[in-house]
Amino acid sequence: MRSKLTVFSYLFLFMLIAASFIQLPYYVMKPGEAHELAPIVSVAGGNKEKGELMLTTIKMGQATPVSYAVASIRDYEEIIPVGEVRAPHESEEEYNIRQKYLMDNSQHSAIQVAFDAAKKPYKFINKGVYVLSVFPNMPAQGVIKAGDQLIAADDKKMKTSKQFTKYIHSKRPGDEIRLTYVRDQVKKRIKLPLKSFSKGSGKAGIGITLLDRRKLVSDPKVQLKAEAIGGPSAGLMFSLEIYNQLVKEDVTKGRKIAGTGTIQPDGTVGRIGGIAQKVVAADKAGAEIFFAPNDAISPEMKKEWPSIRPNYQEAKAAAEDIQSDMKIVPVQSFHDALDYLAEQ
Repeated sequence: MRSKLTVFSYLFLFMLIAASFIQLPYYVMKPGEAHELAPIVSVAGGNKEKGELMLTTIKMGQATPVSYAVASIRDYEEIIPVGEVRAPHESEEEYNIRQKYLMDNSQHSAIQVAFDAAKKPYKFINKGVYVLSVFPNMPAQGVIKAGDQLIAADDKKMKTSKQFTKYIHSKRPGDEIRLTYVRDQVKKRIKLPLKSFSKGSGKAGIGITLLDRRKLVSDPKVQLKAEAIGGPSAGLMFSLEIYNQLVKEDVTKGRKIAGTGTIQPDGTVGRIGGIAQKVVAADKAGAEIFFAPNDAISPEMKKEWPSIRPNYQEAKAAAEDIQSDMKIVPVQSFHDALDYLAEQ
């Protein structure tokens, strides 16, 4: 009897461990944290603030049977199909690289917006062409990886992704191309055939998507320590923090201010995912003000997602549900946020 109980105990333990590690085709999204931006963003010679500007995060991980079960009964934990997070052909590694690129691009846009508003100089330096993702069943699969830097095609140096794409489109299916690329600081060369993307299309390729990486040089210099944060959703709050360090007036006025939203170089604030979870994180951190994108919902979006609402409405509903005292403020641009802080 004791031996049977021992076997059963081991079997139960094994199943419990397995359930904690087996990955399901879903992600679990839950509230993250609100991080003070002053220790993350540093403008050389920048001014200090009396209050706090905070970015908000979500925690996102691929579901296991255990995390799936927990998320199904907890408030503000959402279960999302993998296909709504990653592209059909995108691996986990490629997804992480894309998130890093989006964050880098968001930081550049935030610096542009803040420096333009403060009338300070900056410029961009081209850093080369990089692989963002690799398509399945195409010649590059298993050879080229996301994160590789493309140097040349047929010994012709390629400075931009547009230049590389134009060169590829000058060729036909069945032609070969010699690629020079860098991976982990090691230069490599490979010859690949070009393949048609679809029957009868006439367009040939090797099955990669590309991006241009740039370095932004500003005066004064800006340093952002955001390696652990992915995606573009902190753009608005980055721009506010950078601007606040550039100018003499403290826009915080001693307040704790959180928010979210992508930022475009022209200052437009865009929609993000997981805003309800970010409201929960900001409330726990004691934020008094929360900026939420007041994005327009197109007829096409409404048709595909009938229950979709602007981020602002989602954030306001979440704040009411958790009985938060935070003021939820709708913004469509960087200057909307700046004007609100100046008027209060």
